[in-house]
Amino acid sequence: MLRKLFRPLILVVVLVVVAGAVAVAVMPRSQQQAQRPEGRRGGSGDRAVPVLAAAASLADVPVYLDGVGTTKALNTVTVKPQVDGKLISIAFKEGQDVRRGDVLARIDPTTYQAQLDQAVALKAQHQAQLVNARMDVDRYSQLAKLNAGSVQQADAARAQVAQLEAQIKSDEAAIDNARAILAYTNVVAPIDGRTGIRQIDEGNIVRASDATGIVVITQIRPISVLFSLPQQYLGQVNKAHAQEPLRVEAMGADGRTVVDRGTLRVIDNQVDQTTGTIRLKAEFPNADLQLWPGQFVNVRLLTATLRQVVVVPTAAVQRGPSGPYVFVIQQDSTIAMRAVGISQQDDARAVIATGLQSGEQVVTSGFARLTGGARVIVSQPSEDKGRSPDGRRPGAGRPGGGEGRQRPEGAPGAKPSEGSPGAKP
Repeated sequence: MLRKLFRPLILVVVLVVVAGAVAVAVMPRSQQQAQRPEGRRGGSGDRAVPVLAAAASLADVPVYLDGVGTTKALNTVTVKPQVDGKLISIAFKEGQDVRRGDVLARIDPTTYQAQLDQAVALKAQHQAQLVNARMDVDRYSQLAKLNAGSVQQADAARAQVAQLEAQIKSDEAAIDNARAILAYTNVVAPIDGRTGIRQIDEGNIVRASDATGIVVITQIRPISVLFSLPQQYLGQVNKAHAQEPLRVEAMGADGRTVVDRGTLRVIDNQVDQTTGTIRLKAEFPNADLQLWPGQFVNVRLLTATLRQVVVVPTAAVQRGPSGPYVFVIQQDSTIAMRAVGISQQDDARAVIATGLQSGEQVVTSGFARLTGGARVIVSQPSEDKGRSPDGRRPGAGRPGGGEGRQRPEGAPGAKPSEGSPGAKP
């Protein structure tokens, strides 16, 4: 019985001893591991922080004003008959490009041809009467000289000649009118453009008073775009437009692709008081029919170009309580926080008005561990890692470390920044 009672006690004692031995063996290692992070933290101030950097450079930067416009045909004509009659033929296909003067439809000309023939015959009748009246003038004039006839008869003959001459002029006008009406039986295109859906079929009776017409022609090469801008840009646009024709670009659905380039034609003569905007009209060549009447399109108006200004990648600009700033890499590889003034900014680059000189390097990535005075090392992006979907490295092409290609004048995506002359409120 005693052995059975002591067995559990002995087992408990053995377990306690083993646990103590394990604790004694493990405790120094735990303390050493706990002390290692403190040692690392203590020496972190001497290590350089890896960052990506780019050099500030000089570039010409375009200033754009963005707006949303509606595409409209340059000219729209509803082709209507000018005479009444039976439509005997249609000479165009729906959606066909036609030229000015092309015959689109024909109306039965029988009645109008008869009216022309009648006018021509009446003129011939009056011309014959005129010949006889002129001979009467000669006869009565000779008789009057010989006192064989009265002067009154000679004067009456001359009046008859004048009356017939006037009648012939009236006949000529009637002939011209009849000929014009006959020509209206051929319905022709008044402008160059594209036909729409036909409104009437052959065999129908058409009238000049019909409201629907035969077809609608729209001129889409070139084409116009109507768009609006806030009224506070009116002075800026007027000043630029007075100096030279302003370029307008129609943007694609992605907001970056330029669909077509045109020219500003008209600035409306009044501001819309309900919206506080000014309407503008631009004309585009539309050579490949990229634009279509009634289509909504994003447009941007180039009002100026900032010449040789300091630019940096947009990623380098940070925002703080006191405004924008950048991390400048000094010659001793330490960091200095510097406040800057931004005159224009887009998704690729920022124009630095004050606080930075061309050639100075700024940090574009790796801000999390940066503080004023920290030491940095500029890392080069890997050739195979971190490539963007288009096959380029992040920021490839940017000056100073391969960060951020400076876009040429007219590059897509340039928008007025907050506080710039072309910025939207």
